Amino acid sequence: MFNWVQQHYESTTAKENAANHGNNLARRIANVAGTQEPIYGSSAIRSVAEEAKETPFTEIGRDDLTWKEMEWTNVETQTFYFISDQGRVGMAQVIYSNVAGIRKTCQFNSKIFSVDESKPHMWSSTPLNNFEISEDKASFYADDCALELSADGNSYTIKSLNDEHAIVNLKITRKAPGFQAGKTGTSSYGTDPKEPWGWMRHAFWPRCAVEGTITTTDEGAVDFTGRGFYSYALQGMKPHHAAARWSFLHFQGPSHSAVMMQFVTPPSYGCTVVNVGGIATDSAIVGAGCDNTATDKAVEADPESGWPAPTNVAFVWHAKDKDGNPVEAEIDAALGKRLDRVDVMAEVPAFVKRIVAGAVGTKPYIYQYATKATLKLKAGGKEITEEGHVFSEATFISELETPSA
Repeated sequence: MFNWVQQHYESTTAKENAANHGNNLARRIANVAGTQEPIYGSSAIRSVAEEAKETPFTEIGRDDLTWKEMEWTNVETQTFYFISDQGRVGMAQVIYSNVAGIRKTCQFNSKIFSVDESKPHMWSSTPLNNFEISEDKASFYADDCALELSADGNSYTIKSLNDEHAIVNLKITRKAPGFQAGKTGTSSYGTDPKEPWGWMRHAFWPRCAVEGTITTTDEGAVDFTGRGFYSYALQGMKPHHAAARWSFLHFQGPSHSAVMMQFVTPPSYGCTVVNVGGIATDSAIVGAGCDNTATDKAVEADPESGWPAPTNVAFVWHAKDKDGNPVEAEIDAALGKRLDRVDVMAEVPAFVKRIVAGAVGTKPYIYQYATKATLKLKAGGKEITEEGHVFSEATFISELETPSA
C-alpha cells in the first residue's frame, strides 16, 4: 500500500530540510540527516480516533477526493486494488510528491501478481512527465497517463501507455459510499496542536466494481473484471518519522466488503497505534470507526530482513453504524505463502541505501498476501458469515524500541 515510501526517500534533499522552520535543533537535525527524532511522546500526535469518539465516520463526496497540491513537503497517493472474478490480484497507483515546494515528481505504478510461482510478478514503475491537476482538482493528467474522476464522483478511469509492458485501461465504480474516520480522516503531529509539523489522512471506497484490462507483453490482456478497493492517502512528513509499522487488509465478498488500515508511530510519538476500518454492502456503510485491532497471531522471522513476517492474522472491527449502533466483525485468517516481499530500498542507489540504513536505522520491507477468508459480522441484530477474498500487507519500517546509547 505504501510504494511511495521509496520515491520519498529518493527525492528528499537538504533544501527541503532548510525550509522547515520553527522546530527545535534536535528536530532540525533529524530532518536534515534523517536520524531518529527526539522523544516527544504520545501527546505530540493527535490521532483521528479523537474525532471518531464523537463522529465515528463521515461519508465522503467528490470534493473530499481532490488533489491538495500543498506547497510544502507532502506525498499524495491514489491507489486502486483489484481482485478479478478469475482470482487475479493487481493494483494501480499514482504518486504525487512535493519536496518543500522546490521539487515536484509523479510516478505511475502497476502490478499484477503472478499465478505461476516460476514466473516473476509484473511490476511497472514509471516517472511521469508534464503532469498537471485539472482545474477542479479531481483528475490527474501526464504524458500518456490519465486518472479521471467522473462528474458524478462515482467512478475513476485509469489509462496509461507509459510502459509498453503494462498498458492500463481500467474503470473503477463505487458501489458503496466512500468514508473517512472522524470528521476529517486526519491525524496530526506536533507539540503545538495549532501548528502541526506533520499529518496523515486517509479516505476509502471500500466496495467497488472493476472492469477493464492491464495488457502485458507476457500475458496479453489480463481481464480485471471483478471487485476492487480505492484508497486516497495524504502524508505530510518523512515516512519513517510518521510510522514504524503498517497493517492493511481489504476483504471482498459477494455481499460485503471490509477494510482496515493500522499504523504504529515510532518511539518519538510514543508508539501510538492509529486504526481506521469499515464494513460496507452495495448500498451502505454498515459500520466504521477507529476502535479496531489488527493483530499478528503468528509470525515467522524473515532470514533476509529479520522482520517477524505474519503467518496468521486477526482483524477485529468494533465499529458504529450511522445511528451510533454497535457493529462487530472479525476476520481470522491463515495467510499461507506470501505473494511477495518488497525490499523498498532495493532500487535506490546503493549509497543512499547505506545512508538511510545507517543513519536512520530503517530497513523498510512490505510483505504481501492474498487468500480466501471468512468475514463474521454482527449488525442490526443479525449475524452473517461470508466467504470472500482478502489482500493484506504488513509493512515494517523501523524498530519500536529506542536504541540504547
